[in-house]
Amino acid sequence: MAKIEMADVFAAGHRGRRGRLYAYRVRGLDRSAVVLWIGGEDDEPDQVLALPESDHCQVPVFMTVRQARMYVSRRGRRLATSEVSTLELTRVQHWLESPVHRHVPSGAVLEAWNFFEDLARGLGEVYRLPQQSAVHNSAYEKLLGGECAAWTPAEQLAVLELITAGVELWNSCPVIVKPCSRIAVDSGRGFPQGL
Repeated sequence: MAKIEMADVFAAGHRGRRGRLYAYRVRGLDRSAVVLWIGGEDDEPDQVLALPESDHCQVPVFMTVRQARMYVSRRGRRLATSEVSTLELTRVQHWLESPVHRHVPSGAVLEAWNFFEDLARGLGEVYRLPQQSAVHNSAYEKLLGGECAAWTPAEQLAVLELITAGVELWNSCPVIVKPCSRIAVDSGRGFPQGL
């Protein structure tokens, strides 16, 4: 792979994508961070910003929104909004521990599903999530409508498999911690908590 300047990748977005940048906070049991999210233009899907490394991509992560904003500013861009959405992944992870006995946190599961798809696209690792079928589409529509209680056993299994794979993707994807001050790669668990 040819050496690519980080500024060029950042300016265009991973894989030549350009779109509005947003800071997005993810609070999980094993990993919490602020990431940069690229809103897809026209018919392009959204994705989490990931920077190419020799044989894989790494997600720049920050402890605070201010750090993310400074990183973007130093590269001649601005965040699209000062507001920051938060994915309460801990709620989803608690539900995954006992999905039969716990109420589905539908809003958090919907946000997690969307985040995991965007993360997989940004990393170029969509294969790490289950291939989606009509069962997934049906489950997603019910989730969107707040009708999780109407999931069939096949739909619930499909959601559990996808969300479990997504949590694993988030917890194991390579990251660059605070790339503007120092580069420290964390390719697994143990990312600092405390956002």
